[in-house]
Amino acid sequence: MIKSISYNQEEILQWILKLHCTTSIELDTTYSKGNFYKGNIKKPKYKFDSYPQFKDVKKVVGAEIPLENNCINTAIFDPPFLATKGSSLQINNDSNKIVKRFGNFPTEKLLHQFYIDALIEFYRVLTPDGILIFKCQDKVSSGNQYFSHKFIMNEAEKIGYYCKDMFILLAKNRIVANWQLKNQKNARKFHSYFLVLQKKNKKIEYL
Repeated sequence: MIKSISYNQEEILQWILKLHCTTSIELDTTYSKGNFYKGNIKKPKYKFDSYPQFKDVKKVVGAEIPLENNCINTAIFDPPFLATKGSSLQINNDSNKIVKRFGNFPTEKLLHQFYIDALIEFYRVLTPDGILIFKCQDKVSSGNQYFSHKFIMNEAEKIGYYCKDMFILLAKNRIVANWQLKNQKNARKFHSYFLVLQKKNKKIEYL
């Protein structure tokens, strides 16, 4: 039985491909070190990243996808989810581990605009009924709660996507700084999302 939750990222991707996709993943614009493909998930034909780690991965700038319209059936996107411009980014120690590991934007506004720009660009390159697998994570930043998955789904529907499914990846452990433990005011996030967004030719209307 295919469930909506798992501790295994590969298992979730296999479920999504089986349930919702007519092809394997063809496009990954945040390829990084290829962690999605270390198991039995086939590597995509088109591999891009802002900071390529391998020779066969091409560099992209911002949300740009250097492909023609309506040419991709299945794509995946795993963008940064943090925003900060704190001085700790310049210090060579264990502060802001997650930011240094996964990248960030200087402000929430710029991060959210990047999500919107990327959704529009993926919509352009996807075939009709094509699938975008969008990995994202909610967060608390500067005492404010950001339900990023909700923002992404709302913006996707405005563009013309149908939010077809959602899977939750559970984590047994998270990187947590000591100051976060001492000053905790919200539940620590031990999950992330895989949103399954399908390109539609018209916006979905709900009753």
